[in-house]
Amino acid sequence: MKPLTEQELHNLAMNIVGRQLQEEGFEFMGVNSKPGKNPQFVCLREKQLHFIVVRSVAFPEDPTKFDASLMERVKGHAGKFEARTYYAGVGLSNARDRRLPVYLNEEYLVEYAGLIEI
Repeated sequence: MKPLTEQELHNLAMNIVGRQLQEEGFEFMGVNSKPGKNPQFVCLREKQLHFIVVRSVAFPEDPTKFDASLMERVKGHAGKFEARTYYAGVGLSNARDRRLPVYLNEEYLVEYAGLIEI
């Protein structure tokens, strides 16, 4: 069994958020899958620009908690473009035992409360 790497967990979280954005009619203007580059998604919906920061969060951390200083920096940058800013924290854990890592090709649990506007 191979545990997912940080990048693979991040990509999984981005896929979960990306599907939600698609379903809600967001148009992707830019996508950045590097965890240290923010925002991960720059989207357009109803002529409004949106900056979305995505984080995968390991159990038992709370996926709705975010780094306030990071989000304020992103919001400041977004303000230059009159964009709205969101945080999307995706909790990922092993389905059999939440204390174990998420393994490749094994079931996992998702804890995702949706976009949190900053």
